[in-house]
Amino acid sequence: MSAPTKTPSSSPASSLQGVLLVLGAAVLWGTTGTAQSFSSAALSPYWVGALRLLVASLFFLAYAAWALGPVRLGRELADLHWQQAIWAGACMAGYNLTFFAGVKATGVAVGTALALGSGPIWAGLLQMLAGARPGAGWWAGTLLAVAGGTLLVFGRGGDIQADPLGIALCLAAGLAYALYALLNKRLVHRSAPAVTTLAVFMVGALLALPAAGLQAGPLQITGPGWLLVGFLGIAATGIAYLLFSTGLRSISAASGVSLALMEPVTAFLLAILVVGEQPGALAYAGLAALLAGLVIVIRAETRPT
Repeated sequence: MSAPTKTPSSSPASSLQGVLLVLGAAVLWGTTGTAQSFSSAALSPYWVGALRLLVASLFFLAYAAWALGPVRLGRELADLHWQQAIWAGACMAGYNLTFFAGVKATGVAVGTALALGSGPIWAGLLQMLAGARPGAGWWAGTLLAVAGGTLLVFGRGGDIQADPLGIALCLAAGLAYALYALLNKRLVHRSAPAVTTLAVFMVGALLALPAAGLQAGPLQITGPGWLLVGFLGIAATGIAYLLFSTGLRSISAASGVSLALMEPVTAFLLAILVVGEQPGALAYAGLAALLAGLVIVIRAETRPT
């Protein structure tokens, strides 16, 4: 079978650049857990998810206005495919809400494994439905990486709960993220990544903020909480999704979601180096399998077609 379907203008060099951009985004995503470990427990994770979308939207607005200029930014926003942008924003808001709710019901280990692990599988199936079938190399690498990521997460310990609703929510989070990636892939081929991310996250924030209020009650946040939200919104969301969206211009959406599995690798290493966590042998075996799977995915994505 062939490698994952790319755009006609893709080349191994441009695909490799896209791969590196997405990996960079995943590294930034991987800092989220470590950053939150230093935050106050008083700040609800629902508000964290919603506020980081809001801060990211403001970041994208400032960046797009600087990079494109106000006149061109207004013109590109007017020409944007808003129907797809609204759906992508709804998927991003849905991902935030279902992920946090699912993790709350199932525990960090089960919730993270299900949400992150199901995302690439959903993306591959959705891409097949769209008529762009990923190749055997992509499937082999993705399944190996997902299995490794599952071992890595469970090898770090944590509560294991089999709450049916929580499991469904985590699988829904993976589906929402995969849908976002496929929609975003279409958007960035028509508009600048800064414009698409601005529109998508603006919609996501408008949907997530009232939902957070319903789920967690009134916002209660302190100075350190705002520092956390600022870091997550600018670095772990704003810059990260700008890299991710730019990378999707030259690689398949399915590969983009698979390469996002670099996130638990980063979180694992930071937990050891910064938090002082001491994982068991199972986690290290999972780390090796995950990295091997990502290498296979990268090779399938950058192979000349």
